[in-house]
Amino acid sequence: MKRSRPSHLIRFTGISLILLVGACSKVPSFTEDLSFLKSHTEIHVLEDKATGARVAVAPAWQGRVMTSTDGGADSASMGWIHRNNIAAGINLESDRTGTAKHIHIFGGEERFWLGPEGGQYALFFPPAPAPYEFEHWKTPALLDTEPFDVVSKDDRRITFKKHAELTNRAGNLLAFEIDRTVELLADTEIVHMLGSHIPRGVTHVAYKTNNSITNRSSAPWTPEKGLVSIWLLGMFKHGPDVISIVPLNPGNGSAVNTDYFGELGPDRLAVTDRAVFMKADGAFRSKIGIPPSRSTGVAAAYDPSRGLLTIIHTLPHPNASSFPYVRSQWMDHENPYQGDLINVYNDGPTTPGEPPLGPFYELESSSPALPLNPGQILVHTQKTMHFRGAQAALEPIAQKILGISLADLGSVFSNN
Repeated sequence: MKRSRPSHLIRFTGISLILLVGACSKVPSFTEDLSFLKSHTEIHVLEDKATGARVAVAPAWQGRVMTSTDGGADSASMGWIHRNNIAAGINLESDRTGTAKHIHIFGGEERFWLGPEGGQYALFFPPAPAPYEFEHWKTPALLDTEPFDVVSKDDRRITFKKHAELTNRAGNLLAFEIDRTVELLADTEIVHMLGSHIPRGVTHVAYKTNNSITNRSSAPWTPEKGLVSIWLLGMFKHGPDVISIVPLNPGNGSAVNTDYFGELGPDRLAVTDRAVFMKADGAFRSKIGIPPSRSTGVAAAYDPSRGLLTIIHTLPHPNASSFPYVRSQWMDHENPYQGDLINVYNDGPTTPGEPPLGPFYELESSSPALPLNPGQILVHTQKTMHFRGAQAALEPIAQKILGISLADLGSVFSNN
C-alpha cells in the first residue's frame, strides 16, 4: 500500500541484517582494530553500555561504519578493514598511480556511495570516448577522499551532512546535499524485525543508517540527463568456503544478472527457484545483481570455517519493479534504468597476474533512482544486525529470513 507523504519527500527504507554464527578464529578484537583505526583517523564509537555492543564510525571516510562488536572491547571485530591502505593514508599529490589512482580501499561494514557506476550516466567514468576499462575507472573524491561534516553526536547516534556536486559521464552537473545518520538500535526493534526473541546463547550488535540526497540543482533531475541512486555497500571478510546467498521471489524474467565482469560457471554460481548462490572466496573477481522484480530485499553470506552468517535486508517498495533502478555495468545501456536492487561482489585480480583490490566480498543494496525536482529528497534506510552463537541456535533465524537451511550449503556447487 502506498503511503501518503509530503510532496518534497520521497522515501525508501530498507533493513540490513548481519548474522554472525559461532566462534571467529584469527579475527582481531574490537580493541585491536579500534586502536589501529584511531591511530590514523578520528573514530566515533556508538556503545550500548548494558550489552557491550559497539559500532565504530569514521567521519573522514564519508561517515562509514568501519567495524563493530557484539560483546565489549575484547570481542571479535566484525568489519573488514585494509590495514596497509589505511596506514598509507590519503596523499592527493602522490596518489596518482596504483590502486589509489582509482580508489582508496579502507574497508568498512557499510559505506555511502551513489550510482550508477557505469553506463552513459556513470559517476565513475569520464565522458566518451574514454572506454569502460579499469584504467579510466575512478571513484569520485566525494565518495573516496572527502570527509562528511559531523552535525551532532552522542553515545548512540552520529549525524553527518555534505554539500556536493558531481558531473556524470553525459556531462550534466548534479548539485545535491547528503544527510546520513548512524544509530545503535535497541533490542526491542531487533525482536520486532525477527518476529521472535533472540535465541538463547546468541550475542548481537545492531545499528541503522538513514541516508538521503536532496536535489540542490536549479533544475529537475530527469532520466534524459541522468538519475542518481543511493548505494550502500558492505565489505566483509572472505574465505575459501564462504558462500553468498540471495533469496528470490517467484516470478517471470531473469532472476540474476551476471554481465558485470563476465559469466560464471557452475563451480561458482548456482541458481534455483528459491535462491542464487555465489562463491565469496576473494579469489575470482565477479559480481551478480538481482532485479527488483525477483528480489526479496535479502542477500547473505555464510562462512562455515569461521561460523559466520552475514545477511543484509533492504525492504523494497511493493511496486519496486515499476521504479527505475540504475544499471552500473561498464557499458552503454539501451535501458539504463532496468538495473538491480541487490548486488553481490567477490573480489579477485582485476587482470591475470595482478593482485586483488582487497581481497574481500561485498553485499550491496540500492535505492531507486527517481526524478527529483529542486528540493525533493530521496531516502534510503538500512538496518544492520550481527548475531553470534551456535549454528543450531541461528538455524531458525536463517530459515525464516533466507528460506534455506545452513546445513544444505555444502552441496550447492557442482564441484562440491
